[in-house]
Amino acid sequence: MTFELIVSQGRIADRTSGAIPGAALTARLLSNLTGLEPIEIGKISSARNDHWPSALVEANITLTELQQAVSQTIDRGNRPLMVANTCAASLASLPVAARVHPEAVLLWIDAHGDFNTPFTTESGYLGGMVLAAACGMWESGHGSGIDPKNVIVIGGRDIDPAETDLMKQAGLRIIPPSTATPQAILSEIGDREIWIHVDWDVLEPAHIPAAYAIADGLLPNTLREIFSALPKHRIVGIELAEFEASGEWSKDEKVLDVIANIVSPLLFESST
Repeated sequence: MTFELIVSQGRIADRTSGAIPGAALTARLLSNLTGLEPIEIGKISSARNDHWPSALVEANITLTELQQAVSQTIDRGNRPLMVANTCAASLASLPVAARVHPEAVLLWIDAHGDFNTPFTTESGYLGGMVLAAACGMWESGHGSGIDPKNVIVIGGRDIDPAETDLMKQAGLRIIPPSTATPQAILSEIGDREIWIHVDWDVLEPAHIPAAYAIADGLLPNTLREIFSALPKHRIVGIELAEFEASGEWSKDEKVLDVIANIVSPLLFESST
């Protein structure tokens, strides 16, 4: 199986202006690394601080088209490599993953659990509710099907109390940065297929700018080591989200070098 590169360029609850350009830059980087031509989804619109119901309605077309692109990629016998502006794009992709790869482990690599529901969210941010929707805890209109017991939240450290309770009840596992070693993660995965989701706020701030960065994260080399240890033939999908581009090329270029170093083990059988 080869990858197909899908990039979201439509607003999906974006509250910051750098996420859509960050996705575009990341997609261009991956295209240069792999030779893949990006499949661009969505129409750019301005960021704003709206509540999740309004954001969900506005994002409907982009989410529907993303879901179609992911599904068609898999139907062609290939693997989606999705670059998204926000984690909320996974409202589209994860139900497809659940349908096609129901026993796959989902590595949710993120500083946050994104497991709030309309009843628990304090911020009203759609991106903080996406994993809960994919696990059937609330109805997004784009499907669900992820078994919470197949989810491993790697690097989670900023999780609301009500969200924490929901995650425990549902059976998700959390591996904090301090114990996120390749060995620990491989032991949790076993011999299952793997779907990978990355929000760059999982890293220690300053390495890759992200809108909701928080201290005490993973280091880039640690994440690269985790990716190097994963069996490539069992990776069935990859999602990269939330690079907040600065608009200054000298700064963004350095960040793209960091991204390339981290993700290259996922894309190639051997990487130096």
